[in-house]
Amino acid sequence: MIFLWPEALWLLLAVPAFIGFYVSLLRRNKRKALRYANLAAVNAAAGAGRSLRRHVPPILFVLGLVAIALAIARPQAVVTLPSRHQTVILAVDVSGSMRAADVAPNRLEAAKAAARTFAAEQPQGVRIGVVSFAGNATVVQAPTGSRDDVIAAIDRLSFQRSTAVGSGIIACLATIFPDAGVVTDDTHEKEKPLRKPVPPGSDTSAAIILLSDGQSATGPHPLDAARMSADRGIRIFTVGVGTANGEVLRSEGWSMRVRLDEERLKKIAQMTGGEYFHASTAPGLKKIYQSLNARFVLEKQHVEIGALFAAAAILMALVSALLSLAWFKRIL
Repeated sequence: MIFLWPEALWLLLAVPAFIGFYVSLLRRNKRKALRYANLAAVNAAAGAGRSLRRHVPPILFVLGLVAIALAIARPQAVVTLPSRHQTVILAVDVSGSMRAADVAPNRLEAAKAAARTFAAEQPQGVRIGVVSFAGNATVVQAPTGSRDDVIAAIDRLSFQRSTAVGSGIIACLATIFPDAGVVTDDTHEKEKPLRKPVPPGSDTSAAIILLSDGQSATGPHPLDAARMSADRGIRIFTVGVGTANGEVLRSEGWSMRVRLDEERLKKIAQMTGGEYFHASTAPGLKKIYQSLNARFVLEKQHVEIGALFAAAAILMALVSALLSLAWFKRIL
């Protein structure tokens, strides 16, 4: 547990002050009792149970003082709560390198199968959008609560030429922030400068899941696009699909080895406060999506619990007063 206003903990000094006052009050009452001629008779009338019982209301009152001081200090606790992510954008690489079969049946088909599972298991309160990117990025499904629409959009994904990972990230940001000034022309994406960047990962209302082999041949630099996402507080969870050795693709007289660029995907995730996951097999990719699903459904969050301490303080003060009235016909 942490405190947002730890300076208020100085109020706890009121506790020993009250205890000192109570002890002095007991001593004064004891001196008055000594004036009785038959002190033994007084003690017998009071009884041991009554002697112990008289300390219960003050103890409850002291505990109430402790609770109210802690409440004023604004305590926070880490608790597991339903995710506050309201929008998740699936950014899927559909470039030619995703034809590689080092993840069977090929990278794209394995990614699509796992994406369907992820979308189907998200709670209804989460809107999901789908962005495909190759040489250019396209929003194939605007954020929606309809899982059927999302799955249909995933099914429509098909291969295209070239790869622009940066364009894919920027298209996701334009979808999350439609009024942010992100524009697209025929050659590149650009945006109006932010008035004030926020800490990476601080916006918990949205997230991007980028699924790619990390290779980029055109468009904005992926790390520049990742910086734009970081400045807006949007985390990017990157999923690397493929193997380090990759595979040689051949088509129309040319051949090219397509490898997984893990370092680039790791940097994108690190810059934005997200995480990197690697999948070299279709079952492994499905497990990653299941892990991401659990991460989005339930999250550990810092929650202010001062109200609980305040309620406990009021309850203890009230019980203390009622017991004192019932037993001794007075308050403390």
